[in-house]
Amino acid sequence: MSATPEQVWSVLADGWLYPLFVVGASRMREVDDTWPAVGSRLHHSVGTWPLLIDDTTEVLEVEEERRIVLRARGWPAGEARVEILLRPTADSTVVTIVENATAGPGALVPKPVQDVQLHLRNTETLRRLAFVAEGRAR
Repeated sequence: MSATPEQVWSVLADGWLYPLFVVGASRMREVDDTWPAVGSRLHHSVGTWPLLIDDTTEVLEVEEERRIVLRARGWPAGEARVEILLRPTADSTVVTIVENATAGPGALVPKPVQDVQLHLRNTETLRRLAFVAEGRAR
């Protein structure tokens, strides 16, 4: 991304922005005051109106401007562990998402099938995150 790790992190650290870049997130209902501290949560909805499901995403681990690990919930589909890594380069940031279904029906899907679906979803998520981070950097 044509943005510094600090600029990308500023987007990740603003929980109200998640529906702008996370594929499937429809709206934000509440963001804990301590976001993105360990244990804090985003209270979001997934799906398309009028078929919305209210759930949460919780911070499991955080290294400011470097890494965040989330437990993303979207029941009845299940839960996933999502790790977002930021690696600085000379004039940009390489952002990587590693996601694995950990509970619910999604965890029963064979890993090679999960990988294809998640790759497509997370490629679009990264594209959207770049639009937001780069747009704010200008």
